[in-house]
Amino acid sequence: MNPGDEQAYSDYGGDTGHTRTRLPEGDPYGGAPRRSSSRGLVTVVGVVVLLIAAIAFANRGDHSSTTDSTTKGSQPQTSPTAPTGTRPVQSKTGTIPSGFARTEEGAQSAAANYATELVSADIIKPTLRADIIKQVFVVNQQAALTDKFNRAYSKQFLSNLGLDANGNAPAGHTYVSRTAPIGTKVTVYTDTAATVEVWCTGVFGTAGADSTNPVTSDWFTLTLQLRWSDSDWKVDSFSQKDGPAPVPGDDRASNADEMAKAVEEYGGFTYAR
Repeated sequence: MNPGDEQAYSDYGGDTGHTRTRLPEGDPYGGAPRRSSSRGLVTVVGVVVLLIAAIAFANRGDHSSTTDSTTKGSQPQTSPTAPTGTRPVQSKTGTIPSGFARTEEGAQSAAANYATELVSADIIKPTLRADIIKQVFVVNQQAALTDKFNRAYSKQFLSNLGLDANGNAPAGHTYVSRTAPIGTKVTVYTDTAATVEVWCTGVFGTAGADSTNPVTSDWFTLTLQLRWSDSDWKVDSFSQKDGPAPVPGDDRASNADEMAKAVEEYGGFTYAR
């Protein structure tokens, strides 16, 4: 991927075009100048930027009706994410948890679980994308978002990630895009709508001996506008921003085989507040 390619796709997501490939000098959370990372992950993080930028592009549109309804509700005090003892949902629609409680905790659980789907290896595959959109989004947004996702994840975009038109990696390679919510925060809540921020980390890239986009990690926050629809929380719109990101550690990077094996052997979770 050349710099021109990265710029072309970063335009879709506005501020998502910024990479976090630098380590801080001095105070890691201050405004000190930054230097280049010694790990040489510029190309890798560029791919992550493209992926999330495509999501931001797919989400562009006028969702003013939902925004108006959510801002009319009360704005409860936010608090750190902590377990409540409430059991996770017991049902699924396809492979995605469903049947969330009509409470703040239920909205947070829905947002966390939907975040893992919106930034996943499945969402880039045309054969799986339609089902994810149907299960995650409110009905009146599905057609428009299907079109936007299809245009965002074009053949050219997938080619830039080293994938074919169906979102598959070459033989001997494994494409990885897995998200793990770190915490959630409700900023607006009524019994019909909620705004939930989900702080996430994830692993992204292609595992393979000769991969030019090895798997690396990223930190970002998804903001989901949820609506109570058909007796469940569904996404009306969403957006994303970088961070908050910790100072990178000095962990030994796993080789391609270890990473591909981990993705195949370790399953995901159902997230509950």
